[in-house]
Amino acid sequence: MKVIDTHCHVVSPDRTRYPPAPIGGKQSDWSSERPTTPEQLIEAMDRAGVAKAAVVQASTAYGHDSSYLADSIARHPARFTGVFSLDPLQPDAVKQMDRWKRRGMTGMRVFTTGSTMPGQQTWLDDERAFPVWEKAGKERLPIAVQMTADGIPLLLKIVAKFPETLFLLDHLARPAITDGPPYAKAKSLFDLGAHPSIYLKLTSRTVEHCQSGHATPATFMPKLVQAFGAARIMWGSNFPAHDDTLPHILEETQHVLSVLDPSDQATILAGTAERIYPTLK
Repeated sequence: MKVIDTHCHVVSPDRTRYPPAPIGGKQSDWSSERPTTPEQLIEAMDRAGVAKAAVVQASTAYGHDSSYLADSIARHPARFTGVFSLDPLQPDAVKQMDRWKRRGMTGMRVFTTGSTMPGQQTWLDDERAFPVWEKAGKERLPIAVQMTADGIPLLLKIVAKFPETLFLLDHLARPAITDGPPYAKAKSLFDLGAHPSIYLKLTSRTVEHCQSGHATPATFMPKLVQAFGAARIMWGSNFPAHDDTLPHILEETQHVLSVLDPSDQATILAGTAERIYPTLK
């Protein structure tokens, strides 16, 4: 079964050529402790059996300077595409979209929460960002959103205004699911299934949480697929931010997905990624 990773990172050990400039002002522990070159990422992919990857800008290491990511995918265009980061409120945001697209990127990311920027930012529906959302929709440039469930009301505002723009929710927007069925605490997540422009990234966080507390893969995964369809769910390892080997991360994911039909498993592990990032076919 073909496997594509839609959420992994590269970080250079050369802090002089690629100086850290993290969002929030403090570099994340993982990016400092586990710098990973594109060659090291490919080695891990080969051990795990991962064919290709959409490598996501390490925002907690480099902020919106995606230079190392661009240089990495340029060295290995047959294995990678890139997802750059930007601040959509900046006056030159649209120009930055063009800049990184010229460097080979086929996706973008906005960062509204995280280890170096706790809390949920409230600028998603700011009118200054409208040109970015509009351009992304016209150019079919998928937007990965690092957010929590608290940001869903703001997300729905821009989804309604820009229905052609595709939004990919990193880590499923971090829902609370350990309460188990009927997963009442994650109602806001499941309600998003009614919006066809919203996609989900199934990462290690969810893989762990759906096996914790009262949650089980057998009760959570079919409910998620029923709400969104496998064609709007894609797998991302979060390697090396997630402190585990890539082969074991994938093994755990496949265990969780084993409760689904093989066709749905194949879609989540590769099919959705190939539609969202056609260069990965």
